[in-house]
Amino acid sequence: QTWTNGINEANKMALLAWEKETGIELVQINGQRRYGGPPPGWVGRPPPAGTEVFIARLPQDVYENTLIPLFESVGKLYEFRLMMTFSGLNRGFAYAKYASLQGARNAITTFHRFQVREGCTIVVCRSTQKRELVVSGLDISVSQQELEAVLQTVTEGILSVTLHASPCQRPAKLAVLKYRSHEAAALAKKALMEGNLRLRGAGMRVDWLDPQLKQKLQLWEEKPSSSWVHEGKSLAVPRPVALCPSLPDMLEHLNVLCQRHRLRTPLFMTKHVQVNTDGWQRFWYQVVVPGYQVPISRFMWVSQDRQSQSEYEKAKLVVALHILRVLGESL
Repeated sequence: QTWTNGINEANKMALLAWEKETGIELVQINGQRRYGGPPPGWVGRPPPAGTEVFIARLPQDVYENTLIPLFESVGKLYEFRLMMTFSGLNRGFAYAKYASLQGARNAITTFHRFQVREGCTIVVCRSTQKRELVVSGLDISVSQQELEAVLQTVTEGILSVTLHASPCQRPAKLAVLKYRSHEAAALAKKALMEGNLRLRGAGMRVDWLDPQLKQKLQLWEEKPSSSWVHEGKSLAVPRPVALCPSLPDMLEHLNVLCQRHRLRTPLFMTKHVQVNTDGWQRFWYQVVVPGYQVPISRFMWVSQDRQSQSEYEKAKLVVALHILRVLGESL
């Protein structure tokens, strides 16, 4: 990408000289410039979760020739990403991923409230690694299939799309988009905000999914119209079919997956929270997998019918299916 002439020219020239001197290669694409991921000479798997830090309040005329040596002084960097404008200034924030958890801790301890230059104090904290976006203001007539088809043409790394009636804006819909990684979600957010999404001329807004809105959507979740279970529709996972595997088989598959990744037996907690007049029953569940980073929880609806399975057995089967999907995506 060609930088705009005359804007911060001296610092740009210093960066180019540093690149030539060190042999470091910076790749700029989709509004960000990246070093590493992996860096030269890296052997093995990428670093675990929790090794990335978020850097904010950067002076817009500071570049990697200052930032990479600074942040690498406290630990080996796996990747450094600086968000850029079209003029060649940075957007005031960056992400540094370390080779180890200790490196990330050192960066936060050393550089949070550090003066990168006189009068310019930066913020350094653990990256939240957000992967979910919310698209609001969708026309009420937009269908799930139509939205999925459009999103797949303008974004990459999408795992699931869930369409909801908007709890805040009527009549309208909103969609929750889940991506494979924070980087994929950030690139998708940029693409969608720049107007690449077109659905019947609706005035749409794209934001990171707020935890409070996520909880509100779970509480507003509507009863499904078919099948005996509803968990939201995913692009990456087939929809439930009539012939479902048995609960013992699912639990066995789950235990084998956990053993393969050196995790212990999952602990299930399922709670019945609501029943509708037409027989649909709502459950909340939480599963703790010892050795996995966080508990997994969500709501779901299960139908009441005359089959031999109890609603609790059906709920546990769906829980096992969901945990298999989550672990399969993240391990």
